[in-house]
Amino acid sequence: QFFVFCHGLLQLSQLLVSGYLKSSISTIEKRYGLSSQTSGLLASFNEVGNTLLIVFVSYFGSRVHRPRFIGCGAILVSVAGFLMSLPHFITGPYKYDKSVASVFSNTTDLCQPGASGSPGNLSDAGCTPHAARENHEVLLVMFIAQALLGIGGVPIQPFGISYIDDFASERNSPLYLGILFSVTVIGPGVAFMLGSAMLRFYVDIDKVAGDEVQLTNKDPRWVGAWWLGFLVAASLVALSAVPYFFFPREMPKENQEPHKGDFPLVLLRNLRHPVYLLVVLAQVNLSAMVAGLATFMGKFLERQFSLTASLANMIIGAVNIPGAMVGIVVGGAILKRFQMSLRQCSAMCVLGMFLCLLVAFPLLFLGCPTQKVAGVTYSESSEFGHHALECNLQCNCPEKAYNPICGSNAVEYISPCSAGCRAVNIDADNSVL
Repeated sequence: QFFVFCHGLLQLSQLLVSGYLKSSISTIEKRYGLSSQTSGLLASFNEVGNTLLIVFVSYFGSRVHRPRFIGCGAILVSVAGFLMSLPHFITGPYKYDKSVASVFSNTTDLCQPGASGSPGNLSDAGCTPHAARENHEVLLVMFIAQALLGIGGVPIQPFGISYIDDFASERNSPLYLGILFSVTVIGPGVAFMLGSAMLRFYVDIDKVAGDEVQLTNKDPRWVGAWWLGFLVAASLVALSAVPYFFFPREMPKENQEPHKGDFPLVLLRNLRHPVYLLVVLAQVNLSAMVAGLATFMGKFLERQFSLTASLANMIIGAVNIPGAMVGIVVGGAILKRFQMSLRQCSAMCVLGMFLCLLVAFPLLFLGCPTQKVAGVTYSESSEFGHHALECNLQCNCPEKAYNPICGSNAVEYISPCSAGCRAVNIDADNSVL
């Protein structure tokens, strides 16, 4: 029972490290200028090391001290978590466009008729060659960390399950394994809740004073403390790894230990088993769907419904955790009540997937329409370009300014100057108009 407790805690901590990246993916993209393609590759890169090693490690697990291997894998996962936070400490402070703050002086990014040349604009201090090189260094560190995360996670689940199955009685073994499975299902939701809490803090909370930050988490330029969650999760993994170095080596139940030469035969026999292949294929497709949703659902909610990263993560976590618990409890109750056979269990799984498909289908028709952006996706004339608008013809707007505002006509302009704004009014709740 103590091993089950330790392993449940370790699996939860491991899922916090791997799942936390998905909860902060949009924040990391904004901080380091990553594309969705790059961030998606980064989020899935931990599976590379895991996929290459897990079959061999699982097969030869009976020949090693499994608890110690689990502990070593957990230490590697912890190192990966600390490495994921390293870019925050090796890069400079986050520099955001302060033109909104400068609007209070009525000089920056506003329409200035008759001014010669482009007005001074902090938005022009864009991407420098140094920033581009810095981003490549960040990517290298993160990809290495993700590879270590995948390799370190290889022995944790298969060795833990086999260790419990060897020691536990036939009566208690399903209960213990069910507890671990429940933790596996709930873990990603906890990771999103952790992301929701951490992203409420400003990214440079350790570098700048609070009164120097003129942003709120509702500001589109806000970047939360994405790195803080990795430190918390990695520390939990490191603490969870300690007991594994004190557990005894198990005694296998099998009377005859398989020889190394049996591995190709066992692998070939499994690959030729149609039922086994179909189950694996179903699990692969399910995992692919969940991975895609977990990685980009938060970003979708942020962009489509104008939510903060923190609120989007809270919604995902708040839905995931109760849903997973209800599914596990109801599924277990149905199996126990009707004493279902393997064929009936398979039919119930198919029915559940079909219901998910029916519920998800209306999502194709939900969502907000594409935002009207003046000169980009919307134009009142035949000419596109945010400087060709009638309202800003005399404004001498800077070419690279980007400080989006919304007009009363439900059209978004890329800067106050592009909208023809010549003055600033501030209402009681500090909203800039």
